[in-house]
Amino acid sequence: MAKQARAWQRMLSGRRLDLLDPTPVDIEIEDIAHGLAFVARWNGQTHGDFPYSVAEHSLLVEALFCRMNPGATVAQKLTALLHDAPEYVIGDMISPVKAAVGPEYGVLDKRLMAAIHIRFGLPALIPPRLKTRIKKADLVSAYMEATQIAGFSAAEAKKVFGAPEPTLIEGLDIHLRPPVEVRAAFTARHAELLAALPC
Repeated sequence: MAKQARAWQRMLSGRRLDLLDPTPVDIEIEDIAHGLAFVARWNGQTHGDFPYSVAEHSLLVEALFCRMNPGATVAQKLTALLHDAPEYVIGDMISPVKAAVGPEYGVLDKRLMAAIHIRFGLPALIPPRLKTRIKKADLVSAYMEATQIAGFSAAEAKKVFGAPEPTLIEGLDIHLRPPVEVRAAFTARHAELLAALPC
């Protein structure tokens, strides 16, 4: 009888997260923040002395989401902050790679996202309208990243991601930081939002 492949990963918190059947009790924000702070966006193809991490990207997306949706609830802001949280264990794949891998990546992502949301008091599934609003902020972030650190011209980035209104991104320039700083910033923002969630 063939031995079943191991499907869990040991986290630094000591948790064992089953990737095929994740449970909320095995989700810790410290693991998420640490993992995302060390996962590079753009496959690491960015200018600077530090990689541009998914944690840094998540902070930017949440800031943009708040600007684009001034009436957003705390739960919606937390959902925006955690929009890429599953990547702390499955990594960040650029869109062409996701397409080549196929639907299995998406299935893993959805299972992990549901467990993460339940762990932090959010609905397991993101309402479609909210998902669309977060995606808009995500595209603005991608445009900023493309033009500021990933070597795209403004025209090329506009063609791929669309160009945001200049006032929307004013004051949000990207500054790369060491992973330890980004991890702390992500954890602090998560704690701030979690504390503000209605009981």
